Amino acid sequence: MPVLTESRRAGDFVLSEANGNLSRDRIVIDTGVHLPGTVLGQVTATKKFVALDPAASTGAENAAAVLRDHADATDGDVNAVGYVRLAEVRADMLVWPAGISDNDKAEALAALATAHLVAR
Repeated sequence: MPVLTESRRAGDFVLSEANGNLSRDRIVIDTGVHLPGTVLGQVTATKKFVALDPAASTGAENAAAVLRDHADATDGDVNAVGYVRLAEVRADMLVWPAGISDNDKAEALAALATAHLVAR
């Protein structure tokens, strides 16, 4: 019998969120292919979201949201939904940039916590 592997699903990393859509906003993803749970930064000049990049100096170095569903922006901007406030997420299911340090993760989690996006 073959082994089937299920990929991540939209919001499967969410423990709780506010009623209705209060925790979520429509966002624009600028570039890249991203999984649900990807920690995002927001580029100050464009207000678009990209994967968190602690080495950037564009705004992308500051954690601002967590992506709800898959997003593929390889061919240009794509609309998506991000958790931007008032939610609890599973820390072990967040998607981080390769090679991110524990210190940068801690800073990103602290930044998300200021918007009441709490990793448990």
